[in-house]
Amino acid sequence: MPEPSVTTLPTGPEISAVPEAGERETSTRAALRNPRRLRTEILAGLVVALALIPEAISFSIIAGVDPRVGLFSSFIMAITIAVVGGRPAMITAATGAVALVIAPVAREHGLDYFLATVILAGVLQIVLSLLGVAKLMRFIPRMVMVGFVNALAILIFTAQLPYLLGVPWLVYPMVALGILVMVALPRLTTLVPAPLVAIVAITALVWAGGWSLPDVSDQGELPTSLPQLFLPDVPLTLETLQIIAPFALAMALVGLLESLMTAKLVDGITDTHSDKTRESWGLGVANMASGLFGGMGGCAMIGQTMINVKVSGARTRISTFLAGAFLLALVLGAGPLVGMIPMAALVAVMIMVSVATLDWHSIHPATLRRMPRAETTVMVLTVLVTVCTHNLAYGVIVGVVAAMVAFARRVAHFAYVDRIVDTDVDGDGEPDVRVYKVTGELFFATSNDLVYQFDYAADPARVVIDLTDSHIWDASTVAALDGVQTKYERLGKSVEIVGLNQASAERHELLTGRLGDSH
Repeated sequence: MPEPSVTTLPTGPEISAVPEAGERETSTRAALRNPRRLRTEILAGLVVALALIPEAISFSIIAGVDPRVGLFSSFIMAITIAVVGGRPAMITAATGAVALVIAPVAREHGLDYFLATVILAGVLQIVLSLLGVAKLMRFIPRMVMVGFVNALAILIFTAQLPYLLGVPWLVYPMVALGILVMVALPRLTTLVPAPLVAIVAITALVWAGGWSLPDVSDQGELPTSLPQLFLPDVPLTLETLQIIAPFALAMALVGLLESLMTAKLVDGITDTHSDKTRESWGLGVANMASGLFGGMGGCAMIGQTMINVKVSGARTRISTFLAGAFLLALVLGAGPLVGMIPMAALVAVMIMVSVATLDWHSIHPATLRRMPRAETTVMVLTVLVTVCTHNLAYGVIVGVVAAMVAFARRVAHFAYVDRIVDTDVDGDGEPDVRVYKVTGELFFATSNDLVYQFDYAADPARVVIDLTDSHIWDASTVAALDGVQTKYERLGKSVEIVGLNQASAERHELLTGRLGDSH
């Protein structure tokens, strides 16, 4: 039975518009001509904007900058990426991973160097996208992707714990009410996104009851004016570059990895394809714009993207653009009202997002029993490293390395050497020529043991190694074959290698005898 893909995450009746086929579902023009789809996109953008506010403020605190920096970054990036980005319906804004990477710059060198780092990171992302970094996504195995998804679900949930600990007891029934609304309402109607109903209902209930509960205004001051063009006041010297370049490169790589992984996840959920190179380029442009207007930069936000795509049913860039536009309107035009939203309502939304994000099938006991141990290990390592470091990039890198090691160990057993022919030329009853046949792919993992597969002392004066059914992939194999020849030559015996295909012959001819001492 084929394994289900990551798209088997629990969904539910999320899409409130008439479904369209294939890529038309992500078409902005088609959505503008479809009133039901357009309504879905508008309401989804509103829900995401509400969810972005506390997140952006929290990430600003992590980065060590004013909360307005995170809010500016979120609506600038959302609007910019909607115009130039590649993955429709994906939400890009200020994120915790980026905040963690560049926080030392703000702490040690100030805001100007911080913003210069964000701008340089955007430039690097554009350069990396033009160099084809998006194509590296093909090397990320499925179990790393599953681990990425499960780690995100855990991180989204654990990020809500500070709002659930040491709070008034009324917070808990409000969170429970929000979850109940989001579970029950879609069974009755999908005309309005359930998270929006939950947020409005809880806010109204808390206000009517006169209860004092933690709300959005407790997270930080909301901006009261539009962001302005801001050129960082830093000297254009090599010393400045030495300060910001390492952090900018780290931010660029972390942002690209998170955005490309999230885009791949959304591709699977929506059964559509996106241009990863355009997404990478768009992310760089969005970060440059964010830095130039005093924002902290960011990348794709998995939680808000899941709210937009899975919970609200959005499919186009309209929702992404409106998320930024609504965020700007809410914090500038309705700041006091937004500040009244209880954190309990937003916590309930994010808990439901974490439940929907987790790949429950991957942790089912029956799946774990069937899954090869190496595959499960890759997934668990990805989850553990991501959760422990709170850095998705580290988790994915460790997962990919673990998958490569597991693959190398498996294929290392697929190459073997057989003695197939002994020829007695002079008729004395003793073989004069011995032929060994090598079968399988030869690279560093399989060729290291090659030197031990021959009977050097007992073999006749002439040995033939037939590589017709194998292929030389790297210098390690050529070095191993050189080592075999050296051992025979020391015993006064000759070795002939035959059956090389063209690519293997070219590699062997180029490297043989030029790799140093072969013992």
